[in-house]
Amino acid sequence: MTEEKLVRMANQIATFFHSQHDADRAAQVARHLADFWEPRMRKDLFALIERSGAGLDPLVIEAAGRLRAEA
Repeated sequence: MTEEKLVRMANQIATFFHSQHDADRAAQVARHLADFWEPRMRKDLFALIERSGAGLDPLVIEAAGRLRAEA
């Protein structure tokens, strides 16, 4: 998967959860990534964040940090 597509998909998830009224949106994004993204996609996301995180919604970056902490 291209980096551009990965960013677009991750940001679409964040956009959806931004509209939710739950206080912990990052946890919801993290749960979605854990439940629906295959390990290779999560690995690529983590690598992108380590390089720069360019283009990613801050909510995605926070959620990915939580996922890594849980792993």
